[in-house]
Amino acid sequence: MTNHPLRVLIGCETSGVVRRAFAARGHDAWSCDLLPAEDGSNRHYVEDVRDCIARGGWDLLAVMHPPCTRLCNSGVRWLTTPPPGRTLDEMWDDLRAGADLFNACWTADIPRVAVENPVMHKHARALIDGQPRPTQVVQPWWFGDPAFKGTGLYLRGLPPLTPTARLTPPTKGTDDHKQWSAIHRAPPGPDRGRIRSRTFPGIADAMADQWDGSAMEEAA
Repeated sequence: MTNHPLRVLIGCETSGVVRRAFAARGHDAWSCDLLPAEDGSNRHYVEDVRDCIARGGWDLLAVMHPPCTRLCNSGVRWLTTPPPGRTLDEMWDDLRAGADLFNACWTADIPRVAVENPVMHKHARALIDGQPRPTQVVQPWWFGDPAFKGTGLYLRGLPPLTPTARLTPPTKGTDDHKQWSAIHRAPPGPDRGRIRSRTFPGIADAMADQWDGSAMEEAA
């Protein structure tokens, strides 16, 4: 049980991994997403994270996987040549919608905020308020999970995460390296987004351990 219990909102999460990590340490932790929680928890709101933010009373907001397809570097090509079945105007509308969601989370009236997002392209950065680049980029293998997945964290009022159980990455081209790259190699399909968005347990535990009430006091 933490000595500094917080009311924590984990936005854009269906897995419950981060919510459970904070709850296990005594925090009043809730998650929200447009989809139901995979674990069937009654501490999950099925709604837009902005609606949860608007009700107020949160000490810490961690938005784990906001829609980022149009913000990240890998999606910039669609802003000049749209994919089949989509128009250029639709791509730019999606970009503005993604930036609006990021800004609403980043500027929320909550003292401590973390937003996960890949490194953004220049068009997205131009639409972001005050924090166009991540505070840090972490990897699961820094926290004991054998996997590659560069995760950008935009932090306000929170310290950068300190690695807890750094592993040694396998040599490129080996079977182990391919296994560590499973997230990037996930095949197309309805579950691909869910697989790629899931937070690794080691990172979730580090967040809950390092972003408790004492961390808030130190960062204030």
